[in-house]
Amino acid sequence: MSNPIKIGLVGLGRAGYSMHTYELAPRKDKFVFVACCDVIPERVSAFAEQFNVRGYATIEELIADPEVELVDIATRSIDHMKHAKMALLAGKDVFLEKPFAMDTAEAKELIKLGSQPAGPHLYIRHNRRFEYGFEMVTDIINSGILGEVYQIKLCRNGFQRRNDWQTLKSSGGGQICNWGPHIIDHALRFCGGDYTELFTDLKQTVWLGDRDDHVKLIFRGVNDRVVDLEISGGAALPSPEYLVYGTRGALVSENGGFKLRYLDPAQPLPHAEVKGETWPQNAGFGNPEVLPWVEEFRPMPTEGGDGTTRIWDHLYETIRNHKAFPVTLEQSYKVIEVIEKARLGTIFEA
Repeated sequence: MSNPIKIGLVGLGRAGYSMHTYELAPRKDKFVFVACCDVIPERVSAFAEQFNVRGYATIEELIADPEVELVDIATRSIDHMKHAKMALLAGKDVFLEKPFAMDTAEAKELIKLGSQPAGPHLYIRHNRRFEYGFEMVTDIINSGILGEVYQIKLCRNGFQRRNDWQTLKSSGGGQICNWGPHIIDHALRFCGGDYTELFTDLKQTVWLGDRDDHVKLIFRGVNDRVVDLEISGGAALPSPEYLVYGTRGALVSENGGFKLRYLDPAQPLPHAEVKGETWPQNAGFGNPEVLPWVEEFRPMPTEGGDGTTRIWDHLYETIRNHKAFPVTLEQSYKVIEVIEKARLGTIFEA
């Protein structure tokens, strides 16, 4: 028999209403809304009528509802810590939007509250960990066909003169807190989970608020890979989302998939010797060998969107069937650590 998790949704804006509710529409056997709250009364009454739930004016009232099993928090970034802390102290499990804290001090406090064996438990919504594109790139790298991967570039670029709360310091805005947590999480996975060096640079270019809209981070991972991360709201000519270099090939994202060029692993490379003497005039550069290149295109899946909604399936399996949640609190903490350092804008050695 179905045993859906009973959700109280806090925040009925772009993320809470426009994303969370529609992601859960095909998962009614796993999740059901029983309560909601928002600072705008009209949103509460409309949501309560649409989903036949109890509507509350405050989070205090919602977390006092005995039927609420999981508090799904989709408020402004600046309020995440405060609202999650209230719910955890009330004994409720929490599913928290990114960034889950504004700094490492807040992150440590929430992790302490939400990681006790007997509960309640804190889960962080790094849903882009489950992007088909990220999974495909990870699988291709791990297959070894590109050889030893030594550099990865990650981009999420565009040009938009935003003027919403995400552009304001007072709301916890900025690109580093918008796309940042998602792509920083990707970068850390490609780095082996941690880094030895980090370069950071944040700029405000075309957004109309007072927070960064251009992010450049360069990691040297504990696996010695260099991961170059760029997120920009001021890039009129965006770059590919993925560009990966290895000792036997490369890949680039384009046209809804990945273009690969790599040396056929079934064919050994021809023997060649280093020649230290001066080359003949007009001889050109390099070794005039013919390499067994393979070129192919691998499309991404088109069913089920980009794959990110599968985080809800993992959350259900964790809460109902006690499986480990694939996004650990330690991994989420590392993301906040990088954001905190990025705000200082310099070079760090871990």
